[in-house]
Amino acid sequence: MTLTLSDRINADGSTPPFDFKMINLRNKLTGEPAPAEFTKMYEIEVFKEGMTFNAATDTTVALLKTKRELKQVTPMEFNTISGQISFNRASANLPLGVYTFDLQATNRKGTKIYKAFAEIHVIEPFFEDVFAITYASLTGSNASETFTPAYNSNIKLTCKKVSDEGARVILKVVDKNGRAWDPSAGQVIKRGDRPTFESHVRFNPVVATNNALVCDYEVAPFPLTKFNDGKTNWDYNIYYRIPMRFAAMDGHPNHNINPVFGFRVLMEGTFEVEVKLTNVAAINSSGTPTTGN
Repeated sequence: MTLTLSDRINADGSTPPFDFKMINLRNKLTGEPAPAEFTKMYEIEVFKEGMTFNAATDTTVALLKTKRELKQVTPMEFNTISGQISFNRASANLPLGVYTFDLQATNRKGTKIYKAFAEIHVIEPFFEDVFAITYASLTGSNASETFTPAYNSNIKLTCKKVSDEGARVILKVVDKNGRAWDPSAGQVIKRGDRPTFESHVRFNPVVATNNALVCDYEVAPFPLTKFNDGKTNWDYNIYYRIPMRFAAMDGHPNHNINPVFGFRVLMEGTFEVEVKLTNVAAINSSGTPTTGN
């Protein structure tokens, strides 16, 4: 996650300057002190002070490294001047729960303590905070390249967080039984000049394994921008083909399978994105990989 800030404390007409202190941070339900993770130091990669990411010019890992550094931070920091609470990537280490704290506020007129001043809710992110589906479509095509539309309900995209570490997408295309096709064996191929997963990659190459396409994307969100090849704006779309010898679509034998989908992963971490074709079954075959149209 990027740096996230709470609102400033509303002093409601009181005389500045202020010195705020967060005291007695505790579990709201049990009253027990907040766990050690709130004050523990974690090493995270951050942009150096005064530097930010520029999508137009930061195009390689080497360029990114000149702007970023490893830093020891706590998952949460309290600003004593504004009263703002900041959260960072290390905040993923905080235990889920509802926490409350007292506020000590000091100005030239004195010091006052406000009991149970505010709450901090540590929750799992909502699906829409992590993953956005931008497009999903599925067709079949025979050897003559006559296309047969399939219901778009037959292609399902899901996203599962594997780890808070890294910035990686593991993309799997699976059949109705959950069996993944093998990209390294030519079972998932590109379609002519249309964009693939790799078209949206900026920093690291896509690696084909026996059940997935894997990419380390470095900076969220991924993809950073819509793909435009100078002629066509392809949005975030990814085009693939599963040759007919590797798949059977319900009611349409001897058809190539043509999934088209788009998505964005909105935060850093390791995520498994699954594209499930619910009316297609994988079949065993072999042969020289080809490039589809």
